[in-house]
Amino acid sequence: MDLVSQSSLNEHLPQTGIPSGSQDKVSALDPEPEMAEPQVAAAPVIRSNLSVKAPEFYPPGYIQNFNQNFADSSFEDRYDGYLTLVEYVQDFLNHLTDQPACFETEIEQFAETLNAWVTSGEDLQGLVELIYQQATSVPNFSYMGARLCNYLSHHLTISSQSGTFRQLLLQRCRAEYENRDEATRADETTQKEFHAFVLFLAELYLNLEIKGTKGQVMRAEILQEGLRELLNALLSNPVDSNLICAVKLLKLTGSVLEDAWKEKGKSDMEDIIQRIENVVLDANCSRDVKHMLLKLVELRSSNWGRVHGSSAHTEATPENDPNYFMNEPTFYTSEGVPFTAADPDYQEKYQELLEREDFFPEYEENGTYLPGPGDPYFDDIDDEMDPEIEEAYEKFCLESEHTKK
Repeated sequence: MDLVSQSSLNEHLPQTGIPSGSQDKVSALDPEPEMAEPQVAAAPVIRSNLSVKAPEFYPPGYIQNFNQNFADSSFEDRYDGYLTLVEYVQDFLNHLTDQPACFETEIEQFAETLNAWVTSGEDLQGLVELIYQQATSVPNFSYMGARLCNYLSHHLTISSQSGTFRQLLLQRCRAEYENRDEATRADETTQKEFHAFVLFLAELYLNLEIKGTKGQVMRAEILQEGLRELLNALLSNPVDSNLICAVKLLKLTGSVLEDAWKEKGKSDMEDIIQRIENVVLDANCSRDVKHMLLKLVELRSSNWGRVHGSSAHTEATPENDPNYFMNEPTFYTSEGVPFTAADPDYQEKYQELLEREDFFPEYEENGTYLPGPGDPYFDDIDDEMDPEIEEAYEKFCLESEHTKK
């Protein structure tokens, strides 16, 4: 090899990763100097920009909000970094919307923080408005909002001149309630807002707990009467959207409302169902909505889908419950005659069945079955493959290999 070729090779060796001490071996592999040397492509070097100190990654469009657990921070840090109470409360509401399961673990500390931060009637009024707007504008937050209102009504210590948290909440709801007749006949956007308020008020009725004069926990009776009037307003203007809202309201609270009215000797639910039946006959609503209304009437006729036991206050026995033996298994005698626990001769027949059948073979204490010598199951096991099956299996393997090729 001439000096030019040797120099070219020496320049190329570091790029190909060949040690310099192996140059003689490379020369020995080239018996024909007149042939062109093979060109070896250098592998590209990829450098990574990953770093352990890189900031946390968030997908495009992701808005960082209140996604840390309150329990991970000290009391002084819970609202550190928030400029206003509105910011803090709104982030917590968004957090509950995204992760409703955190309610039980974080609500207590949230209430403690509010007790330290809410110091005026204006703050309390703003807190009520934020929760109300979230509960009526964010889908599926009405239930969580009602639970939140119930907790804060019992655990917020501040009471302004304008009232407590619960009083201010009910005043806010009353402002919407007073406009019910106009809202049911308003434009689509206003109706949608009104329907969201109706369903939130229904959740409040089910979840807001009030202590009675004797210390008993009860529901707010004023909400019960309010729901009655809201139903009247919805059915008075029987367009599809109002009727759908009425159906949702009754599915949610119908059984509770009817029980409460019956306790007072009122027939309000009968009147409502009668009005619904009249709507089905006379109103110009869509076919689908009429079907929804008929299904609601059917649901109410089945006691709102509730199933009561045949003996509500006494323990069920064969004497007072005809369905007592309904789920009992059926056995058969040696003659093939079926019998159950309801038969007078059950004990005698069942004992005969136990003696006839060996239901309890040999087991270890941990439940492992111990087969004895001559066990038919294990005696039938043969490690060798049947010749016909073996031939078919080999043919299958050959065909599989041929297919791959």
